[in-house]
Amino acid sequence: MTTIEKGFLKRDYWINNTDFYKVPYFRLEKCAKIINALTPTGEYDLLDIGCGPATLSKLIGKNVHYYGIDIAIHVPADNLIEIDVSKHEINFKGMQFDIIVATGLFEYLGEFQRQKLSEIQKLLKANGRFITTYTNFNHIHPPLQEPTYNNVITIKEFRNDLDLFFSVEKSFPSSHNWIRREPQRNWVKKLNMLINFKIPYLSRRLANNYFFICTPK
Repeated sequence: MTTIEKGFLKRDYWINNTDFYKVPYFRLEKCAKIINALTPTGEYDLLDIGCGPATLSKLIGKNVHYYGIDIAIHVPADNLIEIDVSKHEINFKGMQFDIIVATGLFEYLGEFQRQKLSEIQKLLKANGRFITTYTNFNHIHPPLQEPTYNNVITIKEFRNDLDLFFSVEKSFPSSHNWIRREPQRNWVKKLNMLINFKIPYLSRRLANNYFFICTPK
């Protein structure tokens, strides 16, 4: 199996490039904060699509039952399934979920974006939440156009596809940073953790990613 097949990164690439994701990083910590705010009491089932080493499971409440899907699962477990979602339908043993998360995923799904959004919509309970992110390719320092990205579109174009299947309750930058990466300094991280809104002009040029919190249509 080659690393890149028709523009899609395959298992052998990800199995060797996930060390960074084993340690909680800023965007994932902010995602966990959003999830914990939505699930203060009660029991919830959560599906993490593109879960990597399932680091998110360590950041959410014990009342949230974690399930994950990824192209490269390092440590097999009953709550994790290894599939290539670009080739297979997104499904987890016929379950439906209260929360579905897909962060850093759609930049890699190219022509399958609408199909995968439709599949996620079907897995979400009527009163559930879909939390996803998308890279701001209009950042003042755009990313290198490496083969890792095969779905380079604007935030507006991504939002247009989301609107076909979901009602977007809220969208905001994951963080603002002059350098096109999530913040590293503690004071910058603390400040960005508090900013859950768009800043005119500044967000368009300095937002690294955008969060979208959605409900199914």
